[in-house]
Amino acid sequence: MTEPPRADDSLLLVHAYLDGELDAARALEVERRIASEPALAAERDRVAALRRLVHERLPPEAVPAGLAARVERLAPLRRESSWRALAASVALAAVLGSGVTWFALRADQTDAVADQVVASHIRALMVQATDVNSSDRHTVKPWFNGRIPQAPRVVDLTHEGFPLVGGRIDVIGRTPVPTLVYRHRQHLISLVAVPATAEPPWQHRASDGYNLVRWRDGDVAYWAVSDLGAGDLDRFAQAFRTAPSEQ
Repeated sequence: MTEPPRADDSLLLVHAYLDGELDAARALEVERRIASEPALAAERDRVAALRRLVHERLPPEAVPAGLAARVERLAPLRRESSWRALAASVALAAVLGSGVTWFALRADQTDAVADQVVASHIRALMVQATDVNSSDRHTVKPWFNGRIPQAPRVVDLTHEGFPLVGGRIDVIGRTPVPTLVYRHRQHLISLVAVPATAEPPWQHRASDGYNLVRWRDGDVAYWAVSDLGAGDLDRFAQAFRTAPSEQ
């Protein structure tokens, strides 16, 4: 069972390691920690899969003409403030140069979340679909207690053709979030619960051969992702939304 990473700088170190931002000694230290801590290894695999997805879908583009001039115009005219211009230039270069922090530049936050949800689903299919493996919601729901601030809503959809497989913790936007795993025939469905934002209440998407359905329930946004057909995934979403409250 993979425990979530501790609330320190571990995640940032993994990201910096993958971006090649550490010196040789620090990189070796991080490699040793990854080898001994399953949670950090899982984060490395998740970020690596996410980086591959970004590079596949968005090949590098040339820096827009005039960008350097616009940054230069932002620099203060006073000599004593020149360090601010340098800091701004370094920060801009760091953001543009990092495949992971690229998401900070996305104008559409929903697209960024969707990409991360798909990447987490792909990683889970390649590595480990669940951290807790059980078809009993009374086993799955308590497993999240103490690992994330609030356990997710867990419902039994066996009679609707979507038996529960288990659950895991994913990291979306550097926030640990609960993910439930259901099955339909031979297809797995990841149902990710993230904090809701001001977006349309219902949404369908397709990304890299996977279908996604998103809906809101109060302050929670649910993302269902699977290689199921759009109709079957929509039926799953409807079944989950209308299921009776937990006992």
